[in-house]
Amino acid sequence: GRAEPQWAALNKVTEVCGNDATHAGGNPAEGPLPLGADVLSGDLSTCPQHVDLLIVGAGLSGAVLAERCSKELGMTSIVIDKRDHIGGNCYDYVTKDGIRASKYGAHLFHTKFERVWGYVNQFSEWIPFDHRVKGLVPDKDGVDRLVPIPPTQETVNELFGESIDSEEKMQAWYDTQRVVPPGAGGEPANGEEAALSRVGPQLYEKIFKHYTKKQWDKYPAELDASVLLRLPCRTNTDDRYFGDEWQALPRRGYTRIFENMMLGDANITIRLNCDFFAHKAAGTLPRHKLLVYTGQIDSYYAALGMPKLEYRSLRFEEEYVAEPAEGYFQTAMVVNYPSADVPFTRIVEYKHTPNQPEAARTGEVKGTLIAREYSTAEGEPYYPVPNPENRALYEQYAVLAEKEQGVAFVGRLASYKYFNMDQAILNALEMFDNMKETGKLAPKRRPEDFGPGDGMK
Repeated sequence: GRAEPQWAALNKVTEVCGNDATHAGGNPAEGPLPLGADVLSGDLSTCPQHVDLLIVGAGLSGAVLAERCSKELGMTSIVIDKRDHIGGNCYDYVTKDGIRASKYGAHLFHTKFERVWGYVNQFSEWIPFDHRVKGLVPDKDGVDRLVPIPPTQETVNELFGESIDSEEKMQAWYDTQRVVPPGAGGEPANGEEAALSRVGPQLYEKIFKHYTKKQWDKYPAELDASVLLRLPCRTNTDDRYFGDEWQALPRRGYTRIFENMMLGDANITIRLNCDFFAHKAAGTLPRHKLLVYTGQIDSYYAALGMPKLEYRSLRFEEEYVAEPAEGYFQTAMVVNYPSADVPFTRIVEYKHTPNQPEAARTGEVKGTLIAREYSTAEGEPYYPVPNPENRALYEQYAVLAEKEQGVAFVGRLASYKYFNMDQAILNALEMFDNMKETGKLAPKRRPEDFGPGDGMK
């Protein structure tokens, strides 16, 4: 879980830190806590019938606002979610075989925002973790090599037979590779031009072109330049996937964060298996002063008959490997498969993470769980598709949302913007600040002002 010492030293998380009130209170549970029948019932008639906030969605944005409004302002809320668990896409659990796994794909917490790091430390203990990714990529002779992604000196040496051993030589190699975009001012007009201007044709063909097609069902030339402009170009040997100051995993999983934020708070009522639109149509929503909506903005306005926004989703093909060699299926937690002849994008092996239950960490659990990830147009919406048509359509929805009285649209689905976890938390915290300062639950900055999210990995 740790990078080479010189790079691990850049992570400000150096030891276990933070507070897990559930564990500190004597509960030794490693997995999600059991929820009451009333919480799981989806029955809003047993809730308080007049609250300050009705929050649609029990993910990061909804949980942060429920927690802050309760703790600081004593406000009451009902948090509803159509799923049968809290935590949104962060939800993780312990399998029957004793392995901590994520239901919606691997989540890696990293942030440059000290405020966010201080906030999440109130709800979990954290273990330092330097996420690193490998890619199985054919070299110039067609032999598969396991190399660091994003590319480093090692990647270029392994794939192209180079002997780069300094940052200066790596920079010189990039300089010979990069292709200046042909348009006015040298600005890239699309993702392909952006990638070629960042990494050149060799790395583009080997690592990025077909991987992008598998992710988005569009080649880079069909996507906004912004998607590929964020490609990191390492000249050193730092093989960490992220460069943020704080990088860690929650010791007892992400679900525990949400449990400590919301469960046991008398001001917060939770109802799962609860469909907002069904209750809205039936007229059975409790009275509320403000609706906080964290779902898809186009779903909220579906009755208007406007076109739907485009999303990509993920399908997970899980396999339990009973007796892998040396206890693991692969040598890294995440191995990407960028070649066009492999249908999935990557394989995640959860057992590599240091926040596994003790039996998995110590080798008592002999088997391992892997998840092959496939990108798809169907299923839960994960990633907004960044192109001019979708941007223009979202702006039409945003105009409607701005005029909507008594409703605050919050989070990645409502903003049609992929937020990293820390960005989603900061956005919600800043909206809460705004409410304290001005009385209006509204963003302090536009979604794009947070910078690019990680997107599909």
